[in-house]
Amino acid sequence: MKTVLPLAFAALVVSTTLAVPAVAQSSTQTPVAQAKRLLAPGNTAKDFQLRSVGGELSGNVRLSDVNAEGTVVVVVLRGFPGRQCPACSAQVADFVKNADKFAAKKARVLLIYPGAKSQLDQHAGDFLQGTKLPKPLTFLLDPGYQFTNAYGLRWNAVNETSYPSTLVVDKSGKITYAKISETHGGRATTDEILAAL
Repeated sequence: MKTVLPLAFAALVVSTTLAVPAVAQSSTQTPVAQAKRLLAPGNTAKDFQLRSVGGELSGNVRLSDVNAEGTVVVVVLRGFPGRQCPACSAQVADFVKNADKFAAKKARVLLIYPGAKSQLDQHAGDFLQGTKLPKPLTFLLDPGYQFTNAYGLRWNAVNETSYPSTLVVDKSGKITYAKISETHGGRATTDEILAAL
């Protein structure tokens, strides 16, 4: 009996020691790493509904409704982190310039503009500056970061809003392409997205 207790105790210590690093590793995973895992190709995109303020679709737009008609490109912008983001402006201009190529591939593009509820409409209007977005682009608001939080893309730092991201969701609701940037740049280009389609 004296030899059984030390062995049992040793087994308990070893198993506890081996389990600790795994727990520590998962709890220290960065938000971006978690988002990349959640939004990895092959995973199903979570449904969401956001209000349109411009482009092809109007009113409340639900991903599953748009997705039922074909492939959807979801582009997460930075919104208004104290000023309009030049990288976002350039990215949206690139989509406008190539809108006909997305239409030819029968892919709708949802541009998501996140931010605090206060003045989000005004900031979005300033961003668009009266621009009429061509088909198949639609500009959606994400007040209070409802979508951004649900997708794990909230960049919770001073003067930040969300990680600039692009997803391609096929008609079955599966993510087939994902690019999440940890900086203001490093975003998916329209060429990359068109190639993914």
